[in-house]
Amino acid sequence: MGGTYIKGGVAGPDGTLRNTERWSTGAERGPDAVLDAVLAAAAELAERCRPAAAGIAVPGIVDEASGVSLLAANLGWRRLPVRDWFAKELGIPVAIGHDVRAGGLAEARLGAGRGSRNFLFVPVGTGIAAALMVDGQALAGSHAMAGELGHLPMRSGDEPCPCGGRGCLETVASAAAIARRYTAATGEPGRTAKDVGERAAAGDRTAVAVWQAAIEALSDGLATAITLFDPERIVIGGGLARAGEPYFGPLRAAVAERLAFRTAPEIVPAELGHQAGCQGAALLAGDLLAARSARCR
Repeated sequence: MGGTYIKGGVAGPDGTLRNTERWSTGAERGPDAVLDAVLAAAAELAERCRPAAAGIAVPGIVDEASGVSLLAANLGWRRLPVRDWFAKELGIPVAIGHDVRAGGLAEARLGAGRGSRNFLFVPVGTGIAAALMVDGQALAGSHAMAGELGHLPMRSGDEPCPCGGRGCLETVASAAAIARRYTAATGEPGRTAKDVGERAAAGDRTAVAVWQAAIEALSDGLATAITLFDPERIVIGGGLARAGEPYFGPLRAAVAERLAFRTAPEIVPAELGHQAGCQGAALLAGDLLAARSARCR
């Protein structure tokens, strides 16, 4: 699940995702319509492929143990028993995970986190979150709320955030914020973060200001996370991971500048791209089947 798209696919016994598809989330239609769209997408895949289990990765605050989406601000979801509804609809076992922790799991096993015992996975898209991966497992926290990097308050920010707060990191540094802030400054609708990055590289002063503000804000958030958790690697995912050196060069420099007493960890783009969360959902489904099989032996 994402704020813009629902991504789905099928995985074989090795857990590798294939036959992927995507559907529009349509969050503007309201929370019930979003849930109907997700259920319809899952039912479509299940009818075609006859899966043994399903996994779903949900944004926001997710209690994996109870299978409940506690809060998905960008979808309008609050306390929805997503796992039970999906299991009833599909008639198969269902695993649920936080989208970013699921993406971190996928990057740990199959992507840019391989070989690292301790790394931070930070997808930058509609919003910003993080998963602290330790020995292949994501830290969920005592209330399933760990990793909400995008909701760190910015001292200079005052824009409202879907979470109900104001001045959160993602109101400046997310891909959605970059596009929104550029449009607000220029009056040009329909621009994406990719467009803004390209215009910044070409010398557009407004684009440069918006782009640089996003990088500076994200570097503040990353420096905080590095100081607290001491990861050996940071894996940047989401659409901005494809922006290349015009994004990663200034970001690495800004993070290093903020870490006066220590060396900055390596900052690298994710390898699984926009499929990381979906791939993680497939791995969760496979893990669920493996655990059930082990209990039956």
